[in-house]
Amino acid sequence: MSSPLGGFLTLRRSRVQPHDVGLRSNDRRRVPGLRREEVALLAGVSVDYYVRLEQGREQSPSPQVAQAIGRALRLDEHGLAHLYRLAGLTPLRTASTASAVDPQLAALIDEWPEHPAIVLGHAFDVIATNSLGEALFLGFPSTRNLLESTFLEPATRALYTDWEIVATSSVAGFRLLEAAQPDDPRIRQVRDGLLASDTEFAAMWTDHEVRGRRMTTKRFRHPVAGDLELHIQTFDVRSAPGQELVIYRAEPGSPSASALGKLRD
Repeated sequence: MSSPLGGFLTLRRSRVQPHDVGLRSNDRRRVPGLRREEVALLAGVSVDYYVRLEQGREQSPSPQVAQAIGRALRLDEHGLAHLYRLAGLTPLRTASTASAVDPQLAALIDEWPEHPAIVLGHAFDVIATNSLGEALFLGFPSTRNLLESTFLEPATRALYTDWEIVATSSVAGFRLLEAAQPDDPRIRQVRDGLLASDTEFAAMWTDHEVRGRRMTTKRFRHPVAGDLELHIQTFDVRSAPGQELVIYRAEPGSPSASALGKLRD
């Protein structure tokens, strides 16, 4: 049986074409992407060793080998970081994310009447919002977890103009959380609940996409405000590791800025 590392390598190998890495291919291939022996050649490791990595019989490559395989598979910085985590080369987070927001931070976001703002805690749980953030997300009608609402809440699905892009980005970001804290009970609860209840989430999760930088712009089709295009800034909350502050902003004078005004009325 393969390991999480092996599954990740297998899927990524299938996405790299021979011409992407300077190899010529004139024959018909039985599988998409590169062959195992081609990855081994590009990474400078034995075919047997690479096969054992994919099959889960070997799970602890050295940093040098992991980097070489990452280059062979054309991983970006986030994919390579994820590979390092799966290979046990990056320390896991052991401290749980605080479930309460600092009162000073809560007061600060309340002082931003023109910008929706939310604070994310554990496993994409929304632990604080200002009034405009609450209105933008319709009061989170059934769950205050952003990942769960994206897949399970019909009103949230309808809220995102580009739902599939938002969903894919959210899953990719959540996978990074899961890799850094694989034994965290809240992360497991959200992941396993969605795997059991939503086939679209299960398909995206199986896709092994990882992404550190999330979307910088989101488009909404809000039942009160109408169409909105909002820029996103995300900040780590240094006083509470694991929490994130997310701020949405409309261009001044734009139709989106006028539309946001309807949520303040």
